Amino acid sequence: MNQTISYSILHTDPCAKTDVTHSVASVLSEFTYHKVVCVCIGTDRSTGDSLGPLVGTFLSQHESDHLTVLGTLEEPVHALNLPEKLDQLQRLYPDALVIAIDACLGKLKSVGSIQVGLGPIKPGAGVNKQLPEVGQIHVTGIVNVAGFMEYMVLQNTRLSTVMRMAQIISESIVNAIQMQSIEDTWQNEV
Repeated sequence: MNQTISYSILHTDPCAKTDVTHSVASVLSEFTYHKVVCVCIGTDRSTGDSLGPLVGTFLSQHESDHLTVLGTLEEPVHALNLPEKLDQLQRLYPDALVIAIDACLGKLKSVGSIQVGLGPIKPGAGVNKQLPEVGQIHVTGIVNVAGFMEYMVLQNTRLSTVMRMAQIISESIVNAIQMQSIEDTWQNEV
């Protein structure tokens, strides 16, 4: 497995959805899997931190035998219940490929970027929380600037930015999983 695979796409780029789709598909191709579980981390009580639950809500409309979602606006996965949700994930889907989705803070020039890569994310790191790592694949959205009063920055993040990023991420994950399924089916028929 190539641990260096990492992509960063600005959500305002006209090709953002296509680029994120191909990035997710590229990372998915590193694994053999039958089920994907998307763990969408965050809370709807903070605009900036609502990226994960928004993605989860959009993805939940596409749940199937091959795709399960943990973390929506109705049932968020957040700092208080993350260990319990990870235990549930391990019990119910021990062999699933886990994609972790979360908001993060970054440099000013990176705000609005969607990052896709191999390896887990460490939720809460931007606000100095000690939480377990999540996922074999990560998708993060840089929603605002890091460095000072992170909780206040997350509260004052533009909802339009978060919504657009959530739409791109959710549609891209669905498209990438479909692309991989079609490719796997085609390869099995040849």
